[in-house]
Amino acid sequence: MDEFEAILETGGAAAVELAASAVAARGGKTMPCPNCGKPMIGPFCAMCGQPLNTHRRSLVHLLRDFVKDVASFDSRILRTAKALLLRPGELPKAFREGRTQRYVPAVRLYFFVSLLFFLFLGATGIAILQFGFVVDSYRLVHDDHGQVFKLDGSKRVLMEGFKADAKGNVQPADTGDAVEFDPTMKADGSVSNNLTSRITFFQRIQPVKAKPSPQLEAALKTVQLDFTVNGQKTTGIAKAFFDTFEKLKTDPAALNGPLETWIPRILFVLLPIFALLLTLFYRGQRKHFFFVDHLVFSFNIHSFLFVVLIGAAIAAQLLSGIWVARLTLLVLSVYFFLSLKSFYGQSWVATAVKCAAISFTYAVFFLAPALAFALVASVLGGS
Repeated sequence: MDEFEAILETGGAAAVELAASAVAARGGKTMPCPNCGKPMIGPFCAMCGQPLNTHRRSLVHLLRDFVKDVASFDSRILRTAKALLLRPGELPKAFREGRTQRYVPAVRLYFFVSLLFFLFLGATGIAILQFGFVVDSYRLVHDDHGQVFKLDGSKRVLMEGFKADAKGNVQPADTGDAVEFDPTMKADGSVSNNLTSRITFFQRIQPVKAKPSPQLEAALKTVQLDFTVNGQKTTGIAKAFFDTFEKLKTDPAALNGPLETWIPRILFVLLPIFALLLTLFYRGQRKHFFFVDHLVFSFNIHSFLFVVLIGAAIAAQLLSGIWVARLTLLVLSVYFFLSLKSFYGQSWVATAVKCAAISFTYAVFFLAPALAFALVASVLGGS
């Protein structure tokens, strides 16, 4: 085979030399290729493909060509964007059918869209996740019958399900109803702090506080005591959680930076795993679909995921978090279903069953654990 290729290369070089001689005999001019040195008789070298015009032009010309390429309706970028957004399954289908010159390659598209997502977040000051603390300061009192009341301004609100002894020690009442009980509760009129967490997604980064409130300090101190023995931090993991608590006191977006580091790594690892799931569920069509076809399909779905996340980040500024989550899930589900139908060509019923099974398996056994790992790694300070 190597000998045959050598013969073809020698024959091609001879043909180029012959053509160059013919051009020179007719008064034409040729020039050596700056890359391989062979005669160039056209805009491209016939041996190595080096273009004659190397685009060593002014910056104005380069900018004009760039705007022309991007703005052109028929440009490769816009054709790819149109197919990605409006024609589910078209991009992997085009790859499988050999129509690769019309669109941006799957890997390049994935990296471009994922980079665009994180650049968008950085430019708009939107955090993937923010973790804040809310402190509810209150006072509990009791009457002679042991009933517990919560003071709300000038009002007393009965705390059903609780009772107090003469010293103000609060216990669950014997009513048979399950209530959330805090053993530190005291109905003696002293101030108590109820600490709750609030997680927000795709919201503007909140400013860093110079100092946490005294109520927050007191509430977190109670929580942190659960991680210590005689006031000493027990493990390195406990210390990492302590350090994260200290950061989150004043900076709700303290985990955003590490998350932006871990999420791209996690999703890139999940790409071939998703392709393996497709291979498993469509093993009956293994003669027609190679693993690379499933992998390109995986790149396409995850590219669309980043586009949807950009839309979710914008929608989160206008709608409540629950509605953004519902719309995001709906759009992804419909797009995934239509992509499977277009790419694999099975019946609507078979596609619906496989769409549900693949989505459940991927989300529960791979995506959710991977994102949990990214969160824990961010808390522990890894990057």
